[in-house]
Amino acid sequence: MSGIHLYESKHRESYEVNVHHHSNYQILYAIEGEGSIQLDGVKHAVEQECAAIIFPHSDHAVSSDSHLTLLVMEFDAALMQDAFASRWKADTIDCSILLRLNSVSGNELRQLLRKLLFEQKQEDSLSQWAMQIHLLEVLLLLARAKQSSQVTDANGLRAERIRSYIDSHYFEPLMPGELAQRLGISSRHAAHIFKEQYQLTLLQYLTEVRMSTAMKLLAESDKDIVSISFEVGYESLPTFYRTFKNYVKLSPNKYRQQHRNPVQSV
Repeated sequence: MSGIHLYESKHRESYEVNVHHHSNYQILYAIEGEGSIQLDGVKHAVEQECAAIIFPHSDHAVSSDSHLTLLVMEFDAALMQDAFASRWKADTIDCSILLRLNSVSGNELRQLLRKLLFEQKQEDSLSQWAMQIHLLEVLLLLARAKQSSQVTDANGLRAERIRSYIDSHYFEPLMPGELAQRLGISSRHAAHIFKEQYQLTLLQYLTEVRMSTAMKLLAESDKDIVSISFEVGYESLPTFYRTFKNYVKLSPNKYRQQHRNPVQSV
C-alpha cells in the first residue's frame, strides 16, 4: 500500500540469478555471505556492509560465492517524483551503483531497515507514512555514503586515514589530540576535517566503533563483561558501563539478556 516492500532474498553457494530488470527501484543490502552483482554490465564483489542501488530498467544479476543473504527494499518509481528525490537523482546518485559502507553508515542503514520492517508489519495508514519517511532517510544516508566514497581532496584523504586508524586501533587508549599527533596533523585540524567528512567528532566515532564491537561480543560470546571492556579499549569498568548505557540505553547485562544469540546460549 505504501509503494515500498521489503523481503529477504537467500542465495545458496554457487547460485546465480540471471540478468534481468524491474520497473521499480531496488536497494539490496548484504546481511551475510559473499558474492557478486552485475550492474549494467559491470561486475562488483558483494559482502557484508555493501548496498546496491538499482534503478528501474537497469540490467542486473546476482551470484553467490557462499551462502548470501540479501535484504531487498523495492519501491515504486512514482515515489521518486518529489523535489527531494529528484534532487537526489540529479546531484548524487543518477544510476545503478554499489556502495561499500563504513561501520557507522552500515549501522545507521541497518537501523533504518529494521524500522521499515517493523512498519511494514503494522499495515495501517500511519505505517505507510512512516515507511515513506524512512525511505527518504535511507536515500539521504546513501547519498552521503557515496559522497564519502568519492572524496579525493587532501582533507578528505586525511579524514579517511584517521577513520581507518581508529577502525584498527580502537582498543588503544586513544584521545583526539594523541591521535592527531600520531598522524602528523594538529588536533584542531584533525577534528575539523573529520567532523566535516563524517558529521561526527573523533571521540563520537571512536565510541561508535567500540560500542559496536562490544555489542557484538555481548551477543555472540560468553566473555565476561570485564573482559569485553578490556578488549574494546576501556581501562575502567565503570567507564565502560556508563558509556555503554548512555550509548545503547541498556546496561551491558540487559543488552546481553535481550540480544543473546540462542545458538551461543545453549
